[in-house]
Amino acid sequence: MLRNTLFAIARAGTEAISKRGLALSSTQLSKHKTESDEEFDARYEAFFNRPDIDGWEIRKAMNDLAGMDLIPEPKIVIAALHACRRLNDYALTTRFLETIRDKCGGRVKEIYPYILQEIKPTLDELGISTPDQLGYDEPELGCKTIEEV
Repeated sequence: MLRNTLFAIARAGTEAISKRGLALSSTQLSKHKTESDEEFDARYEAFFNRPDIDGWEIRKAMNDLAGMDLIPEPKIVIAALHACRRLNDYALTTRFLETIRDKCGGRVKEIYPYILQEIKPTLDELGISTPDQLGYDEPELGCKTIEEV
């Protein structure tokens, strides 16, 4: 009995959908407002500039940025570096700079130097070394040739 009732309800729902049509207007489905680049930058900059931000929130925001198809603007990077400094998390600054370098992809020789140039005063102010200065750009035990093995 219950099985017949469930089938009847499912059939009635299917008929209702087919009568109304499943295709809804795009205005009903997409209530999401598109965000401009300036609004995006301002949102992340304000997020990293919060005085009460904690380590988990910084890592979450950095992970979100790493997952997006973009390279963060230098002002976002500067705000993130200041947030890391407020929490005294030097290791996170190094990992974030490594992530930015990786995000540059095949254009690392064009984009990464520009970002470093823009954030250089902040790096000096906060006493942060780049991964290149720390020697993280090369493997620690890497061999130059096979003959050295």
